[in-house]
Amino acid sequence: MKKIILSLCFLFAAVHFSQAQIDFGIKAGINYNSDSFKEVTDDIINGSAESRTGFHGGIWLRFKLPMVGWYIKPELVYTSLKSEVNLRTSPTATQKVGYDFQKLDIPVLIGKKFLKVAYVNIGPSFQYLIDGDLDFEDVTNLNADGFTVGMQLGAGVEIGKLGLDLRWERAFSDVESEVFSALGSANFDTRVNQIIIGLSYRF
Repeated sequence: MKKIILSLCFLFAAVHFSQAQIDFGIKAGINYNSDSFKEVTDDIINGSAESRTGFHGGIWLRFKLPMVGWYIKPELVYTSLKSEVNLRTSPTATQKVGYDFQKLDIPVLIGKKFLKVAYVNIGPSFQYLIDGDLDFEDVTNLNADGFTVGMQLGAGVEIGKLGLDLRWERAFSDVESEVFSALGSANFDTRVNQIIIGLSYRF
């Protein structure tokens, strides 16, 4: 009996996905390394926003589930972002050093449209750190690859084939990198929270 019920569940899911409408598109936009929108405003006012700003670009699929009115939207996105790291520059002093890194993001979002043009979505985001570079001449080596999991929450509008969305991303797990210099080695956390503004085009 359990096998029959399980088989019927798989059959039901397969039928639903086979009937789902599939959209495909591209996206690009701006990423900002910040914990809050207030922090973004403060950084713009004091002139430090450039040191935390990056960009992204990628592709997406959207599976509109029949009957329930929801959709599933996986994405593959390349992100380049700036951050700052407190690095020991002498035996008795530390300073903030610019850190540029690149990563692959794979958000898998669940969302729902309303009012015909607006939507909200939420879901996990799987991230893999590709490379990183510290703005400090005495660095001899930098190990900055790692995997982390986060969550994205956002909303937006889609008018015709064009879309605009705003998301907040929160990391769940650490990505610890190791830097080597003349003063020895040190570990630092490259995990960041982000505010993401994106434009999309649906084919």
